[in-house]
Amino acid sequence: MLLELVIALVVGIIAGTFTGLFPGIHVNLVTVFLLAISPTLLQYTSPLIIVIFIVAMSITHSFLDFIPSIFLGAPDEDSFLSILPGHQLLKQSLGYEAVVLTLYGSLTALFIILVFIPIFIFILPIIYNSITLLVPFILIFISIFLIFREKEYLLSLTIFILAGFLGLLTFSLPVKEPLLPLLTGLFGTSALILSLKSQTSKLKQQLISPIKKITLTKKQIIKNTIAASLTAPLCSFLPGIGSGHAAILASELTEQNPRSFLFLVGSINTIVIALSFIAIYAINKTRSGAAVAVKEILKSISIQDLAIIIITIILSAIISFILGIQLSKLAAKHIHKINYKTLSIITLFILVIVNMVFSNPLGLLILTASTSLGTFAVLSNSRRINLMGSLLIPTIIFYLVN
Repeated sequence: MLLELVIALVVGIIAGTFTGLFPGIHVNLVTVFLLAISPTLLQYTSPLIIVIFIVAMSITHSFLDFIPSIFLGAPDEDSFLSILPGHQLLKQSLGYEAVVLTLYGSLTALFIILVFIPIFIFILPIIYNSITLLVPFILIFISIFLIFREKEYLLSLTIFILAGFLGLLTFSLPVKEPLLPLLTGLFGTSALILSLKSQTSKLKQQLISPIKKITLTKKQIIKNTIAASLTAPLCSFLPGIGSGHAAILASELTEQNPRSFLFLVGSINTIVIALSFIAIYAINKTRSGAAVAVKEILKSISIQDLAIIIITIILSAIISFILGIQLSKLAAKHIHKINYKTLSIITLFILVIVNMVFSNPLGLLILTASTSLGTFAVLSNSRRINLMGSLLIPTIIFYLVN
C-alpha cells in the first residue's frame, strides 16, 4: 500500500507539471476524465490511490501554472491575475524573479494551510450556514469597492458592467468550458495583441539571480501572509467566490506593487486548492473540480484518509517548489533567444487552438468579444481588475435570485 501511495504521489506531480506548464490544460479537465474511467480504475486500485494522485496533481499545478502565465501570457482560471505584473517584470529581464516570487507565495501558503486545518475541522461546521448567507453581500461590497476606488469611476463602472454582461452571456449560452475563452480573452490574448505593438522584437536576456537575493521585506511578507490568510480560506468552501476575488480583496490590504502581488496570488492559489480538500471532510462540500472528484471517488473521508491527504499536500508542495525553481530557470535561460513578436504570435495561435479543442464555436465568439473588451480596458487606462465584473456580476445575480 505504501509503495502504491508513493507511486500515486509521483505520477500526480508529473501530471500536475504537465497541466501547469501547458496552456489551457487545467486540473479540472483531467479530473473529469478520471471520474469517467474511475469504475474501471477501481477494479485495479483503491479509491485512496486515485485521490492521492488528484491531490498531488492539484497542488503541483498551483505552483507551476504561473510559468506559462508569466513567460507566455497564457493564463488559466487560477493564474490570470498574475499576467500584468508578471509581464512588467519579464520586460525588465526579471521573469525568473517573477515566477520565484509566486513560488515563495505558494510555499508560504503551506504554513497558512496547516494553521487553518484545525479551524476548518472544528469551527467551520458550526459557522458554515451563517457565512454562506453573506456571499452576495460580500461580492456587492467587492464590486462597489473596485469601482469607486478609482478617479475615473464612470469608466471603471462602464467596463465593470460590460464585463458583467459578457459573463452573463457566457454562462447563459451553451459554451463548453466557459471560463476558458472568457478569461483567456480578457487577460491573455488581449495582452498579447497589445504586446505586438511594442517595438521590442526580442526580450532582454533574463537575469537569473540566486534564490537568496530574490526577497521581499519582512513587512511585505507579513502583510501579504495576513492578507492571504484573511481572504483565501473563504474561497475554499464558499460557493461563488474564487481565488481572483480573494486576490482583489487581499491586494487592497497590502502594498500595491507587482512583486508583492505575485507573492500574494501565489499563496492564495495554493491555499484555495489545498483547503478545498479539507472542506470535504469538515462540511462535506466541494469547492473545486478536483474536490468534486475526490468526494465522488472516496465517498466519505476518514480521519486516516485525511491524514494521508495532508501529508500528500505537504510533500507535493515541497517537491513542486524545487521543481518550479528549476523549470522557471530553464525557461528564463532560453526565452530571450526567441523573437518576442514571433513568440507572441505563436502563443496567440496556441491559445486559439486550445479554445477550439476544449470549447466550441460559441466559445470562439466569446474569446473574440472578451479579447476586445480586455484590449479596450488597457487602452482606456482602466485597471484590468475591473474586468472581474465578468465573474462578480453573474455570481451576485445568481445568489440574489436563488
